[in-house]
Amino acid sequence: MSLIVQKYGGTSVADLERIQNVAHRVAKTADQGNRVVVILSAMAGVTDNLIGMAKQVSEFPDKRELDVLLSTGEQTTAALLAMMLQSMKHPARSLLGFQAEVRTDCAFGNARILDIGARRIKDYLEMNTIVVVAGFQGCDPDGNITTLGRGGSDTSAVAIAASLKADICEIYTDVDGVYTTDPNICPKAKKIDKISYEEMLEMASLGAKVLQIRSVEFAKKFNVPIHVRSSFSEEEGTMVINENADMESLVVSAVTCDKNEARIVLKQVPDTPGIAAKVFTPLADEGIVVDMIIQGARSGGNNDLTFTVPQTQLKQALAIGEKVAAEIGAKEVQGDENIVKVSVIGVGMKNHSGVASKMFTTLAAENINIRLISTSEIRISCVIDAKYAELAVRALHTAFDLDGKD
Repeated sequence: MSLIVQKYGGTSVADLERIQNVAHRVAKTADQGNRVVVILSAMAGVTDNLIGMAKQVSEFPDKRELDVLLSTGEQTTAALLAMMLQSMKHPARSLLGFQAEVRTDCAFGNARILDIGARRIKDYLEMNTIVVVAGFQGCDPDGNITTLGRGGSDTSAVAIAASLKADICEIYTDVDGVYTTDPNICPKAKKIDKISYEEMLEMASLGAKVLQIRSVEFAKKFNVPIHVRSSFSEEEGTMVINENADMESLVVSAVTCDKNEARIVLKQVPDTPGIAAKVFTPLADEGIVVDMIIQGARSGGNNDLTFTVPQTQLKQALAIGEKVAAEIGAKEVQGDENIVKVSVIGVGMKNHSGVASKMFTTLAAENINIRLISTSEIRISCVIDAKYAELAVRALHTAFDLDGKD
């Protein structure tokens, strides 16, 4: 008997017909002799609708009350699925985040999981009951409902799987696995059978929307195997597991494109100690995530400081940049949101040279200018003009021998 955690996303539970489809899949898993815990997202579109209603009441809704409101989306799907399973003669109980003892910090809207007690989940499993847990939500030390941010149901699922020491965590979505790149951009993209936690972490952080990054961090930390698959077919998907020798034989496993990037340039920044701290500390204080940073020397003891932030935070970051520039005596601040970040990823890069050279040569052959470059042990990223995004992805996909059949 295996303990299986299954998570179903918003498109998988978009209406009663799809929730019924999920119920049949869950029942089939239980009928095979497995103990099953199900984590659910809200119906597709519900969370956005709730946010819209809140903003009709207040332009800046109270974050605590917003979390109370948003948590109702998952509460609805959890209760409906439990009812459907019961109508199919399968014992089932729904639990909200606090009932499942998902304990978080106090960061409303983007809380982090601190611990999961899961006592009630275990008790129900001992009674051969299917447990349906509302994803995306938890409870802070003061008893307040918290939510885990976009994609938080993935994090709920993997964290609960880790707490229960589940045999596998199955993430059901509207795609049938992880691909070498976005199939909408490159028709020759191939489904990946196995991918390492490290590669998946890089992909999640670089624009791939299949898995939420914190869920992969949990999986890696607690060695939880993840199976990404479609809720609309019986096909095998992609296994996300520890790195193995087979993975290292492929130099590059995937190409990603992150369109949520913006660039900020502080012109003629004084070249003195402590300037970088004065620039980036106010950004950090406001929760703005800075990615690439490049400092270019100018004559006369000044530098140009260039960095990237999420496009959604550009306006706020520019306002902070203007204030800091005035304080430190920088000449001007420029912002540019017409950029994208393309990346090549692969654990095989650890043991192979020439990846950067091939990437730069490929982009140059397409007359694509590189504006910024950053690297990690298994990833090389380039910021380019947004108009070249799809061309760059297709060219790199071909250059690194990732093309499948049309």
